[in-house]
Amino acid sequence: MTERLDVDALIDDPTRRIVVCCGSGGVGKTTTAAALALRAAERGRQTVVLTIDPARRLAQALGLRELGNHPRQVSVAGFEPKGELWAMMLDMRRTFDDMVRTHAGPERAEALLANPFYQTISTSFSGTQEYMAMEKLGQLAATDEWDLIVVDTPPSRSALDFLDAPNRLSSALDGRMIRLLTGPAKAGGWGLRKVVSTGFSIFAKAVSTIIGGQLLADASAFMQAFDSMFGGFRERARKTAELLRSEGTSFLVVAAPEPDALREASYFVERLGGESMPLAGLVANRTHPVLADLSATAALSAAEKLESTAPLATAVLQLHADRVALAEREKRLLARFTRAHPGVPLVEVPALPSDVHDIGGLREIGERLAS
Repeated sequence: MTERLDVDALIDDPTRRIVVCCGSGGVGKTTTAAALALRAAERGRQTVVLTIDPARRLAQALGLRELGNHPRQVSVAGFEPKGELWAMMLDMRRTFDDMVRTHAGPERAEALLANPFYQTISTSFSGTQEYMAMEKLGQLAATDEWDLIVVDTPPSRSALDFLDAPNRLSSALDGRMIRLLTGPAKAGGWGLRKVVSTGFSIFAKAVSTIIGGQLLADASAFMQAFDSMFGGFRERARKTAELLRSEGTSFLVVAAPEPDALREASYFVERLGGESMPLAGLVANRTHPVLADLSATAALSAAEKLESTAPLATAVLQLHADRVALAEREKRLLARFTRAHPGVPLVEVPALPSDVHDIGGLREIGERLAS
């Protein structure tokens, strides 16, 4: 029998400092992360929730007009937690800018921030968002202001790419094309000719906001200014990666009881195991349990007998039969997942009748997570 995921034990554990919610898009990760953080705060923990989802659902549900790149305390009528709840949304560009200002020194920082090449890579290089998520998580953990950090990850398989992001981003900046672009003097006339003849058109397409020969000068100036902070760039990412693998971190995989979402959940479970990441369990979100002890066959049979005399009762019985069929389908799908991953604890969260849009809705999700 599958072990039940005990959410309250997870968030009450004082040694648990980070909970990362991951899964495919549209399964309710943002809502789950917010509900977990709210429940943890109400049970006495100093909690901050970090969302990487650009949608504004989290701010709206927490009663805030908007979320910024720095945590804001949630303080709304009717919400009086034993602990505290703070929330923020990752701003990739501002996080990169703040990192540059912190580690490059005033003059060099201003040169970097004004560089057109920097302005391109800080928003469009592959891995930048994931790296900045790691950077922000590392900053939050380093302050010791919160004893629990709940992280909502990007929708899709890229949710775990922040583990690879430091290597991907540094490899891109160390790559052959970048070296040729940034070192025309070292490469001599051959290097410059090689760039112009074979590589320039390809690279210019990737950084389409920069055109013409100015690209060479901008890239060269950028790398010269960036070189001194590059070692720290990698070292901080290494420390955050170690933090994510530590005993104080737990990953929750969130999935809807649908074939595609559960396939993605299997991918996350296998990837987490391959990376030696601490998996807490699976949240099967928006399930449809049956509340009446009546089979679909019996309901349809009764509906057929009452069709001509009691149309309302007939409709209710038919809806019940549909609900039973849906619940049985979800059970089969979840049983298939648990057969493939028998050691993964699981909790089912029944769907609410409407979307979550306030503290009350988040509180109810938290209760369903823990019930």
